[in-house]
Amino acid sequence: MGAVVGALAAVSVGLAPNAAAADAQSMQWYLGPMQTEQMWEVSTGEGVKVAVIDTGVNPNTPSLKGQVLADEVSKAVDYHVTQDYDGHGTTMAELIAGTGAGGGIQGLAPGAKIVPYRIALKGLETRAEEYEKAPPAWKVLRAAADSDAKIISMSFGGMTSEEDRAAIKYAASKGKLLVASVGNEGFPDAPARYPYVLGTAAVDSTYTVSKFSEKSSEGFADLSAPGDKVPGWCDDTFRSYCEQGGTSHATALVSGAAALIWSAHPDWTVNQVTRALIDTASRSWPKDKPSKYAGYGFIRPRVVLADPNYDAGAPDVDPLAKVNGGDVLAKAGARDASNTDTDNTENADNSSSDPSGSASGASQAPEKGSAGDASAAGSNAEAAAAEDDSNTLWIALGAAAAVIVIGGAGAAVLRARRAR
Repeated sequence: MGAVVGALAAVSVGLAPNAAAADAQSMQWYLGPMQTEQMWEVSTGEGVKVAVIDTGVNPNTPSLKGQVLADEVSKAVDYHVTQDYDGHGTTMAELIAGTGAGGGIQGLAPGAKIVPYRIALKGLETRAEEYEKAPPAWKVLRAAADSDAKIISMSFGGMTSEEDRAAIKYAASKGKLLVASVGNEGFPDAPARYPYVLGTAAVDSTYTVSKFSEKSSEGFADLSAPGDKVPGWCDDTFRSYCEQGGTSHATALVSGAAALIWSAHPDWTVNQVTRALIDTASRSWPKDKPSKYAGYGFIRPRVVLADPNYDAGAPDVDPLAKVNGGDVLAKAGARDASNTDTDNTENADNSSSDPSGSASGASQAPEKGSAGDASAAGSNAEAAAAEDDSNTLWIALGAAAAVIVIGGAGAAVLRARRAR
């Protein structure tokens, strides 16, 4: 780990060879169980902007045409934001807001818009000039915090500096919803392990916490979402999709779920959107004792959308105050509520600072919770799962019930406080 501390790493693991673009949606096994068609009758995410801090976003894929707002990126950090040097950032954007046109990835919130940001992740070093010119992620995060984006989606790791931490706190103070991947293998990744950030774990189609999803004893997952054997662009040529997996993908889907909820309730604050995600997540353990590996459970935005009278609680009370250890979000909620006739809401995600990390699509260097190669991810996770595979957790997805299996002892034990 020492060689990559401070480096940014995208958190995805390539799993399988090419799949035709038209097959992308056939790999999205979660769309039916999550009842997306029913949810879209209530909300598509319209009116919500999601900042995607990643390898850049290609706005010209069939699924993203008209979905990317590159002109809203601050000139201070607008460095080739629409040139995705890996395919990872474009995949994340499609999972959030893709229209599914041309057989491409169907986003969870197709009415939302993407504000693209580009940072240097590990793997770009071979393009030295590009690598050196890319803005540091902490600077990009601050720019995203100053934008109109309500949600900041960060599917990478490596935020370790004081500048990184300060940028996270700044984004949270602006009322943004910060979502980040807990990492694939290794130690819990930053920024997911920091306060004010929703750490996201991945589950597979059997609702088992994925073998690669970070399983440290600290447990910094807040929510879990689909992230195993899902589609993603194979590389930066954008010719075809591959079957992939990673907490990156789960992070994008949590961001999409938040966009659906916020669109339906535009007057809510970040605290209320966060509380709605947590309270409606499917779990079999007490809410005050979140699982170390699955957090508060599997996202179910449909529960919020199906109830027009859903009570999201106080706008100025941080539902994660105990682990966040502060009142930054409470203050943000109070400020937003006082700025409009109704409670105005903004959400925050997280980003990273040091311009070095590993571009995702296939494999990354293991970092604090970042993805390792597919084989390493499998073997380590199997060992973790073997410790205690009896922790079965029932989750209801519409009319069907699925089982989440969480490997590792003490799966539903109260997690440790976040690192600061």
